[in-house]
Amino acid sequence: MPSARPGIEALLAERARALHQVDLAALLAGVTPEARTAQREALARMVQVPFADVFYRLTDFEEPGPADRLTATAEFGFRLQDVDDHPAVMARKLSFVRAGGGWLLSGDQPTGPSALWDQGVVHAVRGKHSLVLGPAGESELAPTVAVADRAVPAVSEVWGTGWAGRLLVEIPATEVQFAQLLGVPAADYQGIAAVTTAAAGAPLHAPADRVLINPEAFAGLTELGRRVVTTHEATHVATRADTRAWTPLWLSEGVADFTGYRGTGRTPRQIAPELARDVAAGRIPQSLPADADFAAGSAGIAQAYELSWLACDLIARRFGTDRLVAFYRAVGAEGPPADRDVWLDRVMRDRLGPGIAEFTKLWVAETARLAG
Repeated sequence: MPSARPGIEALLAERARALHQVDLAALLAGVTPEARTAQREALARMVQVPFADVFYRLTDFEEPGPADRLTATAEFGFRLQDVDDHPAVMARKLSFVRAGGGWLLSGDQPTGPSALWDQGVVHAVRGKHSLVLGPAGESELAPTVAVADRAVPAVSEVWGTGWAGRLLVEIPATEVQFAQLLGVPAADYQGIAAVTTAAAGAPLHAPADRVLINPEAFAGLTELGRRVVTTHEATHVATRADTRAWTPLWLSEGVADFTGYRGTGRTPRQIAPELARDVAAGRIPQSLPADADFAAGSAGIAQAYELSWLACDLIARRFGTDRLVAFYRAVGAEGPPADRDVWLDRVMRDRLGPGIAEFTKLWVAETARLAG
């Protein structure tokens, strides 16, 4: 019996073309009558998404033999215009039914994190430095476009223009849908306003260029809070090429908060209120935050961010913002190191002067000043 694979691959290639070119007739010609309503709705949900490229690639396929049905898994890959250098890849479960001398698609479902258009109709709004996608209308997305467009030049003032200088922002309708985009339980990210991630399936060190917003947490922020959060996430986009697995989170999150709060006029006590209360009560941390302190749901996560901001703000004020940037990049420039702490101490001495122990003493003294 001839292999079914060439026919399935041809069907998927035509399906990808139809999705990319918004060709409803061609899309429906490749699906069963029972699937047409669902596929018509699927195309309507993604019609505004500015795809530069779309493809399917089979990943698990078994010949059906004489059976009239088969199920396969595939990667759905796509690039967005002016955003993606590498395709995003999402796992899908595909179902097919034999029809005449060929096959028709009867189902296409995500098996991992969902795409925004799996959740509902997506609207797209472009800004000078951003593309914002979400189920809300243009007028509702416009404020996020404005804050994203403001964040990009603010980040470039600190980190230069050697990064892409653009943001892709995705805003689902609910916190549950936000978690679905990440493929995590919603409880793990409750209260987290936004995260930055690379395109699924991109090369290991591909820059993280997608900012995913938790709509419920983001809506609860002040205008300044939304500005700080967006600039924080934009900093992660700008610095991802210099960020490695051995970059301590106090440094990567600290520089993001430093950049986010820069120029806002906020005082240290306003930026670090929880820490200021602890210091006033005589509880002064003696060590920089550990990576585990930043775990989603951690009881001390808010103060971990405050401590990290204070450390990076101290470096910028004492040694200069340019040297903070140079230090950050140097930490990720070589490696992986045999011992992260030894490596960090060496780079800090080389770029700033003090080693990690001496810097920690300076930082503890700076923390104590929050008592007033």
